[in-house]
Amino acid sequence: MTPAQRSPFGNLNRRSFLHFSALTSAALGGAGVLAACGNEPGGSSGGSTPDGSRYGTVAVQLSWLKNIEFAGEYFADTRGYFKDAGFGSVDLVAGGAASTSVEAGLDTGKVWIGLSAPQTTAPAILEGLPAKIIGTTYQKNPFAIVSSAAKPIKTPADMKGRTIGVQDTNQLIFHALLAANGMTSSDVTIVPAQFDPTPLASGEVDGWVSFVTNEPITLADKGFQNTHFLFADFDLPLVAETFTVVQSTIDTERDKLKAFLAAEIKGWKDAVADPVESARLAAEVYGKDQKLDPVEQAKEARAQNDLVVSADTVANGLLTMTDTLIEQNIAALRTAGIDIKAEQLFDLSVLRELYAENPGLK
Repeated sequence: MTPAQRSPFGNLNRRSFLHFSALTSAALGGAGVLAACGNEPGGSSGGSTPDGSRYGTVAVQLSWLKNIEFAGEYFADTRGYFKDAGFGSVDLVAGGAASTSVEAGLDTGKVWIGLSAPQTTAPAILEGLPAKIIGTTYQKNPFAIVSSAAKPIKTPADMKGRTIGVQDTNQLIFHALLAANGMTSSDVTIVPAQFDPTPLASGEVDGWVSFVTNEPITLADKGFQNTHFLFADFDLPLVAETFTVVQSTIDTERDKLKAFLAAEIKGWKDAVADPVESARLAAEVYGKDQKLDPVEQAKEARAQNDLVVSADTVANGLLTMTDTLIEQNIAALRTAGIDIKAEQLFDLSVLRELYAENPGLK
């Protein structure tokens, strides 16, 4: 898998949530953490860090290349929310297929916080990494099966007897989808695939494992009418773009975490409200080197909003998870063969405290 797959269907920046490096893989170069603890969330005065701010500079590893997926982070940075919260600067470190994983970055101390996913973080914890998920951007993961509108696949059951293109790194989650819906690999014909959906458009396969925020949009823009269904809507309700930190950060830097999350919430509020500006920041500023199409990115931003905002986030605030959603994720992980307890993987107490102390953030 390469960081960006170029095809007739545009810039297909893709990655699998299931890919993560060994915890001993090479550290992220130049992403050192210059962090200091404070006594109160927010506020940049009275700092004792090298840059004079309360919390100094922190490294935040993104889960992928700098595209629309991180619009909230772009707003928090460009509109000064991180600085207002007490950070001298926040280094947004691009991820990607060739990069060190968030979990490895946390393990080496080169990353203060990272954006990951339950099915990536849980195995690392089971292997000994003392980390927790403290919030999530996406209430639903974006994995989907996309198919031709002329030969639609609208449910897992519709895949029976059909050919499905599945990338190697997405095999585990695809098989988890089958298991969650009482199916096995013998019910479908799995065709090894890369990340360019040309085989779907050319009729070589009937369905394609994709991100709802990507391939359905790029395919439609090229004239290939399609439909899709989300894994999350069919008994695999995993969240995505989860904020992950090591346990010691929760224990000793609680106020600093609250300050960071407050800035993130403000940034994501802006991103949800303004998909066009989100796309401009992605295409023209933060992801300029990716040669992104701002019109396409705006479409992806609107699709992304459906994953970020839910009835629960309207009631409880962005980035939150209900106890029910947490338990659903634990059950979904078990379906994927990852057996972990909720208290081993999640700690939403910092975020809940933040909202209790600052109800205006909702």
